[in-house]
Amino acid sequence: MNVALEDNLRQAYSLAGLNALVTGGGSGLGLAIATCLAQAGARVAIASRRLGADGMAPHGLVPFELDLGDIPTVAARAAEILEGFGPIDILVNNAGNTIKKPFEDSALGDFDRVFDVHVRGALELSRPILRGQVERGHGVVLFTSSMTAYIGQPNVLGYTIAKSAINGAVRGLSAEFAGRGVRVNGVAPGWIDTALFQQATRGDAARRAKIFGRIPMGRLGTPEDIGWACAFLASPAARYITGQVLLVDGGGATGF
Repeated sequence: MNVALEDNLRQAYSLAGLNALVTGGGSGLGLAIATCLAQAGARVAIASRRLGADGMAPHGLVPFELDLGDIPTVAARAAEILEGFGPIDILVNNAGNTIKKPFEDSALGDFDRVFDVHVRGALELSRPILRGQVERGHGVVLFTSSMTAYIGQPNVLGYTIAKSAINGAVRGLSAEFAGRGVRVNGVAPGWIDTALFQQATRGDAARRAKIFGRIPMGRLGTPEDIGWACAFLASPAARYITGQVLLVDGGGATGF
């Protein structure tokens, strides 16, 4: 490969000189996303309710406390993050929660607690950041959706509704901001090998067999699979992509 081509490829996928903010970035998928963005060259802040007992973030990541479920405080916290960290070129709305119970045992409050974090809180955080991106004429906003928005799974209706709403938010926001220099996309993870997955399936051989039987690639995804997908969508290589939700699931949502 010649030097000029190497330079072009490097620039196409580089996030050098850009500031990124990842919510829910203290662990799991969020930490993997933040790490991949940093490895691609971005300066990365993470926002989370839990940043460890010492309030510290992993090396190179700038920590901020943020509870997206506390809707009235989100705008003020966003202003503090922008003041303390600087303009946000890349926002990854990744923070999430879930309540697992049968629908007939659920109450509207259960759905509200999930919807507040995934959708209402994410939109409240996005608003001031989008304003700044429009003023500067460029920016990227990403949302973490889920394969659950495409296939039915029992006992997580609130989560399914929230992730389906995120897909709608991606389409609506992309249409509103594409002409002003801001791209809005999403990533929908499938079954990913995280501590949460291992805990949820430990001792349940039948469930694990059902899951693996649904994945044409025959393996779980890694957190880095999601992180690098986000890095790609945030990069100049994806400059003509907006309004899309990228399934990163080994074919699980569409395969057999």
